[in-house]
Amino acid sequence: MAPPTRVAPLLHAALEYAAAGVPVLPLHSPTATGCSCRRPDCDRPGKHPRWHRHLLRHGLHDASTRPEVIRRWWTRWPEANLALRTGDRFDVCDVDRPDGAAALRALVRDRRFTGPVVRTGSGGWHLYLRPTGAGNRSGLLPGVDWRGAGGYVVAPPSRHASGRDYRWIRPPGVALADCPPELTALLFPPAPAARSGSDGSGTTDRVRDPSRYASAALAAEAGTVAGAVVGTRNTTLYRAAYHLGQLAAAHLLDEHDILVVLADAAHRSGLGRYEIDRTIRSGLRTGQRHPRHGLAA
Repeated sequence: MAPPTRVAPLLHAALEYAAAGVPVLPLHSPTATGCSCRRPDCDRPGKHPRWHRHLLRHGLHDASTRPEVIRRWWTRWPEANLALRTGDRFDVCDVDRPDGAAALRALVRDRRFTGPVVRTGSGGWHLYLRPTGAGNRSGLLPGVDWRGAGGYVVAPPSRHASGRDYRWIRPPGVALADCPPELTALLFPPAPAARSGSDGSGTTDRVRDPSRYASAALAAEAGTVAGAVVGTRNTTLYRAAYHLGQLAAAHLLDEHDILVVLADAAHRSGLGRYEIDRTIRSGLRTGQRHPRHGLAA
């Protein structure tokens, strides 16, 4: 879809998004005294959905791609900001500045975001990525939130409380990229380790045989990596390295063994040598910063 321009009416922009299959929703708009909701304590001016007993009763669940519905909304509220529902066609990584940008750069290092990007009214960024299935996460990193299933983002050409507009700096026609594996690992943290029982106080015992558990985990992760399909291989490899790096940090696995086993599995899945080495080392490095607890013998 072509990016709507700011000179076009908000209704026209909403119709263009909807024509591309993206459900839209009218939001309140910022005013000279705060927000069109007129609540003196509103802390999200221009960012929360409108409500009306006949037109909008269910918030995000009313988001629509139907032109007649959208025209009815913006005929009633021509200055309404507009939101795009996330989790269907895309997820959005919401990055504030300066903390969010610094935290994201430290996590993904030299990886580049190649998909659509919006410059927000506050000076941050909305990075559009392929949907992951994850829900919303506030504080995924310092200054970084995630908008996925059950969420929405304010979209251009909406206006921020600062008076600045949201604008596309890389248009929505650009192909969506996969979520970087480092972020995927944060969105889908490992399940708690299996425990052997409880002492009656609510505190669980440690794993009975940590070394055996770690060996089984290495074999299981290698099998998952080897069977990964195109489009998921890199993310699957990173998550495996991240999980096994947590065990290496607890001194239950040797880092060299992890590298050898995962590299072989990734090669069988069809990944290239350079991407294999880079992804495994990145996952191990991140996992080792978050060791698994309750596994030591």
